[in-house]
Amino acid sequence: MILNKKFFNNSKELPVDKFIENVLYNKKVGYYSSKIPFGKTGDFLTAPVISNLFSEIIGIWFISTWNSLGRPKKFNVIELGPGDGSLAKILIETFQQFPEFYRATNIFLYEKSNFLKNLQKKKINNSKVKWIRNFNNIKKGPVVFFGNEFFDAIPIKQFSRKNNLLMEKYYSLNKKNKINEIYKKASHEDISQIKKFKVLKNLKFIEFPKIGFNELDNIIKKISKLEGGLMLIDYGYLIQKNKNTLQSIIKHKRNNLLENLGKADITSLVNFNLLNEYFIKNNLKVKKVVSQKFFLERMGIIERANNLCKKMSFKEQSSLYLRLKRLLDKRLMGDLFKVIFTYKFEKDNFLGFE
Repeated sequence: MILNKKFFNNSKELPVDKFIENVLYNKKVGYYSSKIPFGKTGDFLTAPVISNLFSEIIGIWFISTWNSLGRPKKFNVIELGPGDGSLAKILIETFQQFPEFYRATNIFLYEKSNFLKNLQKKKINNSKVKWIRNFNNIKKGPVVFFGNEFFDAIPIKQFSRKNNLLMEKYYSLNKKNKINEIYKKASHEDISQIKKFKVLKNLKFIEFPKIGFNELDNIIKKISKLEGGLMLIDYGYLIQKNKNTLQSIIKHKRNNLLENLGKADITSLVNFNLLNEYFIKNNLKVKKVVSQKFFLERMGIIERANNLCKKMSFKEQSSLYLRLKRLLDKRLMGDLFKVIFTYKFEKDNFLGFE
């Protein structure tokens, strides 16, 4: 219980997003500052950890995008929240098979956690890769951002509509260091922000990614100035939900949100219609949101798997197809994960969305 105090920054109460930000990113006791969350021995598996094929396909998508843009002599690839570095490692190996593309490309890894950055550096040893905390030094485009399970890890605000009043949810700490939920009247700033979005209009319970939109604002400024795009793959929904989607995972199992603080991951489902509306409001084009299954199959992942299988033992084949099933099956990641691509280019012919 004493530990609970550490997540309140000497305050007695915090809005949901600030509280979760402390739980996940506090430099001393935060989840992403103190343990390796990925893999079988961690708390959850991401697509790049499940299968190298996922990362290969993302690599091929980048190369096809560069091709669509007329093979520019300089091309910036930025991975947002690179996790344990698994995706970036395979991206580089894929890029190296296309020498002209590889020469043109600069690779940036956007990482806030020093702990994870050190983990990534053990996996990636390549002079083309630079770790960044902001995008200030990227001066020339085009620039294409990519995030896999990036947006779901950014804390959200939560609001409840009661008698036409918008109330914001907070976590408070009582005298016994026990955490409770309380509601306080929402700020004028947040009310006016939420009113701008049609998709939130009739919801009684609202999840609003204020910190996430602040992150995206910086990305969009760069895209708008230099030309570029952003692709996000995340688990989320298109049909509006009227409920709390926050969830906590420890050792691959559901966890009570307010238990094991700093030792369990906390995420929320991404509202893809809200993202879509946000990008359009920022004068960007948006491809139709598709499922992970649709995108990967359109990009040729099954054909790639079939080719690889020809040189494999039966045991290796079984492992490959089992991993592929996890990525594509509608009951697993196939439908739950969605893919959105927003961009500022005259071109529209980007693979994977039609």
